Amino acid sequence: MLRIIRISSLLLLVLVAGIWGYAWVTKAPEETLGEAFGSRLASVFGRDATVPAATGGGLQMPGGISLGGPFELTDQTGKAVTDRDYAGRWLLVYFGFTYCPDVCPTELGTMASALDAMGAEGEAVTPMLITIDPERDTVAAMADYVSRFHPRMQGLTGTPEQISAVARRYRVYYARVQRPEMTDYLMDHSSFIYLVGPDGRVRSLFRPEMTPEQIATAVQGQIRGTVRQGS
Repeated sequence: MLRIIRISSLLLLVLVAGIWGYAWVTKAPEETLGEAFGSRLASVFGRDATVPAATGGGLQMPGGISLGGPFELTDQTGKAVTDRDYAGRWLLVYFGFTYCPDVCPTELGTMASALDAMGAEGEAVTPMLITIDPERDTVAAMADYVSRFHPRMQGLTGTPEQISAVARRYRVYYARVQRPEMTDYLMDHSSFIYLVGPDGRVRSLFRPEMTPEQIATAVQGQIRGTVRQGS
């Protein structure tokens, strides 16, 4: 049985690596590598893959795969925070950066709109941006940036080592990109929104093309499902 599990894991790793390589070769000029990978991955495993109907959408975490976990970062007020500061709360987490020209502000706006669509129930969810560009995203930069999207949005930064550690736990891809025609660099990165449960583990992933209404329905389904299980 152990041999079968090892072989299956190896085959899955080879498949994902192949999809990554294919995304690298075939991505359009306007696509980031993360977006291309997500698109090619969805085309293989099904673009309409969803969590159970009660959640209303999103990608369910496969059995045995766990994302999220401990971290040590700094919030937009300059306070040192860890995952324990958010224990017992639902989170919508996005990894991006303040200099992002397009996808980051779009996805953060989607998160904010999803919370608004949830009404009073949205008060149970904290939106969060974790930077993947700590060199430029200072505490002051994060405070100014997140305030533009939602009054409760948290903006977390840290040292490069701290950011690398939390990105590994969420399996976030990011890389610095410096093209000859650019005066400044950009960050290539994956672009999922993570729904994190009160236990600090990721419950669902939301793709960039999902609407605020779809995300709101999915989050409400997860919250209500947890309440029913606890009652």
